[in-house]
Amino acid sequence: MNQRNYNDIDDKELLQRYYSDNNNDWLGILLQRYTMLLLGVCMKYLKNEEDAKDSVQQVFLKVINDLPKYKVEFFKSWLYMVTKNYCLMKLRDKGKYTTELNEKSMATADDTDSKIAAVEKDTHLNNMELAMEQLNVEQKLCVTLFYLQKQTYQQISDNTGYPVMQVKSHIQNGKRNLKIYMLRMQPNE
Repeated sequence: MNQRNYNDIDDKELLQRYYSDNNNDWLGILLQRYTMLLLGVCMKYLKNEEDAKDSVQQVFLKVINDLPKYKVEFFKSWLYMVTKNYCLMKLRDKGKYTTELNEKSMATADDTDSKIAAVEKDTHLNNMELAMEQLNVEQKLCVTLFYLQKQTYQQISDNTGYPVMQVKSHIQNGKRNLKIYMLRMQPNE
């Protein structure tokens, strides 16, 4: 592949090219595009530059191995979650999130179930946050005001200047789009 500038090709097209011909050069362009993001995420969690750099390389290898298993729609969001999960697993393996075992901290089945539920809820909320970023400005604003700030249609209309019917439309379309984005973020079984 010649060395031309691929900055004008968006992530979605690079992913389509990768999926169509399984050429890792396309994936390399995507990974290079987000190297600094990955380094930042790793630094945030690991607090050590050498560990962060090593982890970025490990995430690259993980992505090369795992990407063919999934139909990824939003590469940046997916890559962020892979990196975050890798860092959390690394911290867990190093013992950063473990405590000394004693009778009070021994996990019962109920504790384990609640921890699993908490992790699943955290993952779901992270995915929801990433999905919210995919909405257009009007939908994101109206959905946030309605569901998170519990404002009425009229209050949203007064605050945004949108007619009430447009507010309802933005909320309905935003909710539908969120469901679509959330389904796309689930790995194919």
